[in-house]
Amino acid sequence: MLQKINKQSDLNRRPIQILHPGLSYSDADTGIGSIGRIDYANISGNHTIAMHPHINDEILSYFRLGKVEHRDSEGNVELMDKNRMMLMKAGKYFEHEERMIDEGESLEGLQIFIRPRRKDLKAIVSFIDLDEVHSTDEWRLLASPGEKSPFQFSSQTWIYDVKLSKKNKISMPKLEKSDLTKLLYVFQGTAEVNNNISLSKKDSLIAKNESLEIKAIETTELVLFVTDEDAEIYKDGMFSGNKKPAYNNVYSS
Repeated sequence: MLQKINKQSDLNRRPIQILHPGLSYSDADTGIGSIGRIDYANISGNHTIAMHPHINDEILSYFRLGKVEHRDSEGNVELMDKNRMMLMKAGKYFEHEERMIDEGESLEGLQIFIRPRRKDLKAIVSFIDLDEVHSTDEWRLLASPGEKSPFQFSSQTWIYDVKLSKKNKISMPKLEKSDLTKLLYVFQGTAEVNNNISLSKKDSLIAKNESLEIKAIETTELVLFVTDEDAEIYKDGMFSGNKKPAYNNVYSS
């Protein structure tokens, strides 16, 4: 199964554009497995998002331009940019503040809301410094359920990225399990999948039980989300949770 999700053209001028990937995939869930929500941000100037809560969300901050100062209820004060990433595992309750620092370029990146394995886990915040800003022509594993990745999710979720050079091709990375669902997101550039599906910036593609070959029409930055839809997850997180009121059972196992 392959299903393209087109970027929402009517939202292109908004500073934060929200993707609920399940809206075109499921009648019951706004997310896909553990992938709850993806926010694309493009914000100019100095702005502060005051201290606010997160509950039962696991949030990966993936910024490619600009700088953000992070403060939280655990006492962390950290600067994030294209070289430094953060994973907030909010658990039962967690608060943080974000201050955008204007140094002549907009803040551009993704806030990725992943569903936890269970509700009310302990709040944990972690940071990493990337060896390289980009992984050129090779998938880089950023986060997974295991210890081999820089960040660890509590749920069965994997996130990769790659900067694919113009005219180069790449297939899917070797995955730990079969029957996993993939969401391919174009952060920058234009690509073609399997010679017949065109994707441009902010487009995405859902793939299940399909092989993919991706060709970069121009130099293209891709983010790959992988989830096990049969694994246990909590679907009532504050931001990552299901937003369709008809869905009542917050657990999937």
